[in-house]
Amino acid sequence: MTQKITGELFKKMLINAAAAIENQKQEINDLNVFPVPDGDTGTNMSLTIGAAEKAFESMTPGTLGHATEVAAGAMLRGARGNSGVILSLLFRGFSKRLKEVDSADAASFSLALASGVDAAYKAVMKPAEGTILTVSRLAAGSAVVAAEIEADIEIVIEQSLAAGHIALAETINQNPVLKKAGVIDAGAKGYLYILDGMLKALRGEIIEKKTSGADQDGKADFTQYTAEDIKFAYCTEFIAERKFKTDTNRLRDFLDKRGDSVVVVDDDEIIKVHVHTNEPGTVLTEALTYGPLLSIKIENMREQHSETISSDAQAPQGESGSGGSQKPAPEPEEMKEFGIVVVCAGDGLEEVFHDLGADRIITGGQTMNPSTEDILEKINATPSNTVFVLPNNKNIIMAAQQCIPLSGKKVIVIPTKSIPQGISAMLAVDDSGSTEDMTAGMAEAASRVRTALITRASRDSVFDGYEIKEGEYIALIEDALAASGSDITGVINTVAKALGAFSPEFITIFSGEDVSDDDAASVSALLGTASPGAETTVIRGNQPVYHYIVSTE
Repeated sequence: MTQKITGELFKKMLINAAAAIENQKQEINDLNVFPVPDGDTGTNMSLTIGAAEKAFESMTPGTLGHATEVAAGAMLRGARGNSGVILSLLFRGFSKRLKEVDSADAASFSLALASGVDAAYKAVMKPAEGTILTVSRLAAGSAVVAAEIEADIEIVIEQSLAAGHIALAETINQNPVLKKAGVIDAGAKGYLYILDGMLKALRGEIIEKKTSGADQDGKADFTQYTAEDIKFAYCTEFIAERKFKTDTNRLRDFLDKRGDSVVVVDDDEIIKVHVHTNEPGTVLTEALTYGPLLSIKIENMREQHSETISSDAQAPQGESGSGGSQKPAPEPEEMKEFGIVVVCAGDGLEEVFHDLGADRIITGGQTMNPSTEDILEKINATPSNTVFVLPNNKNIIMAAQQCIPLSGKKVIVIPTKSIPQGISAMLAVDDSGSTEDMTAGMAEAASRVRTALITRASRDSVFDGYEIKEGEYIALIEDALAASGSDITGVINTVAKALGAFSPEFITIFSGEDVSDDDAASVSALLGTASPGAETTVIRGNQPVYHYIVSTE
C-alpha cells in the first residue's frame, strides 16, 4: 500500500517506466500503420523518457516537486517525434501541478495526471481522438474518480490502467486509419507501458532493461583526451526565479562570452541555465540579478575526466610532458539578420540546402527524428537573432515548435512536411521584406509543391484500404497511397500519370543512396514522357529510406 509519493520514489517510478518502454519499444514500433519504414513511436518515446532517466543519474531528488521538474525539463529537451513531444507535455503539465509539494497523496497525484492531459491537449492544435491523448485523458479521469474514495495510490493507478486499456482497445474504432489497418494506437500503448512501469515500482517490482551488449562497442574512448583539452572546467547549472530582470537574451549574451554549451530555458516563473565556464562565481552573481537562486549544481569536468580515466582498467598510460597545446578557437561567425536551420538526411540533400543558404543542418528525417534539444542546439548556434526552422517531415514539426519558448532567439517554424517543400521554401527566401513577409512567402511556396515518395514497404499492412506486402514498392503522393506492387517500373508509371494530370512546369527527382545513375535517368524519362511540357532534373540526394523523392511545381 502506498499513500505518499516522494521525490525519491518518483525517481524509481520513472526509471522503471523507462525500462518498461525500452523493453517494449519494438512492439510499439510494429504497431505503426504506415507501411513506410518509419515505425519509430516506441523508439521516440523511449528516448524521450530516457532523457529524464539520464538526468536522474547525477542527482538525488529532494522534494517531489523538484524531481518532477527535473524529469519534465529533461523530457522537453529530449523529446523526439510527435509521440515524444506529447509525452513530454504530459509530464510537463504533471510537474507544474506538483511543483510546490514535498510529496503527493492519491488525490494530488491523480489531479497532476489530469493537469498533464490538459497541457498536452492545449499544445496540440487539432487533437484527434483514438490517440495517446484520448487514452491519457480517460486514464487520468479514472484516476481522479478512484482517488475520491481510495487513499492507496497503487489502487488508483491500477484503476487508471484498467480504464486506459479499455480506451486503448477502442482506438481502433475511433481512428479511421487504425480501423483500416486493424491495430490499436502505438503512442497510447506506449503510455500505458509507462504507467504500468510506475505501478510496478510502487509494488517493488524492478524492471531490468534487456541488454544486447552493443552499447559497449560505441563507448567513447576518453583516453584520447587530456584534462587540458577541456577548455571550460566547470559545468554550472542553476534555476533562478524570474523576479527582477526578464530579458533572457541579455543573460544568454553574458554566458556566451564566458563559456560554451549554453542552454537557457525560461518558463513563466523560472529561468533554467546550463553553461560550461571557468567563472562559475561570476555567472552566479549575474544570475542573482534575475532573481533568487532556487538550485545550483557545479561540477569540475577536469576532475570528472581524471576519475573516468583512472577507473578504466584498459586505459593506456599517459605520456609525459605538458599534454600539448590547445587548438585555436574557430573565428566567430558574423551575426546576420536571420538564419535558417534545416532537417534532412543524405549528403546530396545537405549540399542542396547548403547551396541555398541554410546555416545549420540537422541530420534526420524518416526513422531518424531529431530531439527538441538537437534542434535547439542548432538554433542557438545559428549566428542570427531570428531563426527559421524547416523540419521537412510531419513527425518533426512538433519537436521543432517546442523550441520556440526555449530559445532566447526568435524562432519561426515553417511546417514543411517534405524535402521538396523545404527546398521550395528556401527558394522563396527574400530578405528585403519583413520577417512576417518572409514567413508568409516561404509557407506559400511550400504549399505549391506536390511530393511523391517511392520506397519499399517495411511490413505487411492495410493502408488506404489496400493490402500491401512487405518488400513491395509503394508510392505515396502527399501521404496518400498512389501505387504498390513488385514491379517498380509499373509503380513509377502510375506516379508519372498521376503527377502529369497536374501539368507541372518543373519536375525534380532526388535519387536515394542505393539508386544508380542509370536507374534515376530511366525514372526521369518516364516522368518526362507523362509531362512533356515539364523541365525535368535529377539530383543525387543519397537519402536513406526513399528510393526517389519527386517534386513537382
